[in-house]
Amino acid sequence: MPDRLAIVNPIKGMNPPDTGPVAIMAATQSDLRLLSRIADTPVVEQRKLYMSSLQIHADDERRFTLAGPMIGAPYAAMIVEALGVWGVESILFVGWCGAVSRHVKAGEIIVPDSAMIDEGTSGHYCAATCRVALPARPLVHQIRLALQQHGARFHDGAVWTTDAIYRETVEKVKHYQSKGALAVEMELSAIFTVAGFREIAAAGILVVSDELSDYQWRPGFNAPAFKIARQTACQAALSMANERRTLNQEI
Repeated sequence: MPDRLAIVNPIKGMNPPDTGPVAIMAATQSDLRLLSRIADTPVVEQRKLYMSSLQIHADDERRFTLAGPMIGAPYAAMIVEALGVWGVESILFVGWCGAVSRHVKAGEIIVPDSAMIDEGTSGHYCAATCRVALPARPLVHQIRLALQQHGARFHDGAVWTTDAIYRETVEKVKHYQSKGALAVEMELSAIFTVAGFREIAAAGILVVSDELSDYQWRPGFNAPAFKIARQTACQAALSMANERRTLNQEI
């Protein structure tokens, strides 16, 4: 395991935000706007977080945080570290992915039960032999239930996390297909690894934005099904964050 005694560590700062126990991390600006727009809990504080924004939603009974956008494992790890030092105990990640499995199509939803590590950040938080990062199982179960309550169908399975979106070669896609990956994305293995290291529960919801399972790129960003799936994923995440009981009490 890596040495826990780092020279530079996350700090609360002079005026730390009161985040509440749950944070939703949105990879894209469009999903961050969507989450903010459909949330029924008012914004009580908003501030910058590195190159992202932090929104705290609260009323007399609920408090949670929205954070984003972010891209790539190193930056996502920084966000997790900041949220953790401020007291966040559960993280829900909402992002997009490219289908690797031929059984997965644009506009569908994936609930990852593992993330194959093909990025450089996780190795600083886990053993050098670590090749797969895992979410918090109870939180994954709650995501499944929330999606079902919103009438959503979804895939369960592994995803592949890469640092290099423009180096998703035919050979690499075939390799991860052979390992059972449903899709490829850029953040989740690092989020799971860092969260586990800091004893934070983390899980994710991915919306399939494009396909590369036949070794051709097929974008689906403008498909009606993709827009509907994004709405459903955000609604499910918000319904979990809005629970009066904190998620960590059930984990």
